Amino acid sequence: MPTVDVPVTAGTSTVNYLLTGTGPGLVLVHGTGATGETNWGPLIEAVADRFTVVAPDLTGSGATVAPPGPIHVEDLVAQVLGAATHAGLDRFHLVGHSLGALVATAVAGTSPERVLSLAAHAGWAKADPWMEFQFDLWTRLVSVDRELLARLLQVTAMGEDTLRSRSAGDFAEAAAGFSAMLAGAEDGFLRQTRADMTADITTLAGRVTTPTLLLTSADDRVVPPHHQQELARLIPHAAHVVLPGGHGLPFENPALFTGAITAHLDEQAGLRRH
Repeated sequence: MPTVDVPVTAGTSTVNYLLTGTGPGLVLVHGTGATGETNWGPLIEAVADRFTVVAPDLTGSGATVAPPGPIHVEDLVAQVLGAATHAGLDRFHLVGHSLGALVATAVAGTSPERVLSLAAHAGWAKADPWMEFQFDLWTRLVSVDRELLARLLQVTAMGEDTLRSRSAGDFAEAAAGFSAMLAGAEDGFLRQTRADMTADITTLAGRVTTPTLLLTSADDRVVPPHHQQELARLIPHAAHVVLPGGHGLPFENPALFTGAITAHLDEQAGLRRH
């Protein structure tokens, strides 16, 4: 995968990013603990025939290397813009999930002239005490026993229908898979979670002028729907759509999530699927 050196607050970050496809530019920004590839696999497969896709790994994820210390939103914005520029994308469509939704919104507020459209799932402008308490619990668990964190996330990140339909074996398998994904990446997850707690993009969200789709998962217990309602207030021209499912909708129901995003992208890019 390509890499690019990007100046950040504490020095220089070497950003690893996925590059594939052909057509108008599309930048995908992953959520906490994920990578560009793990967060966006089904969507990339669905759109690579008509979009040039760039999916960077943010500080704390994948092969991206960054100076130690706190993660600042402006540095994540610089990483996204740096990867897009290095890939040859002057202007691009932008999609983000969770932390990636926050970062993507900040990118659109920082460089509106470069963003053709924005789609943000499970985003927020500033964490409230509910989220701060939850994220603090994540930091404590990942530092002690990542399997316990993986188990917690299985009962908080999925929607009610999914939880009701799961067997004991399903829960155990999913928890084991998430625990394995975290293995060796605990420090990055910890840093990103602390950024989840402290980020504040309230001002930047108010500067977003591009066509925007805000996606809410109705059963989201990680970033409750009132946060997307607040983003809709800050970005008054944004469309706001509520989908069934939980915070982990890209993994819980990839077809539903991908369908909503691709419909938005094709409309904004003036494409029609046959």
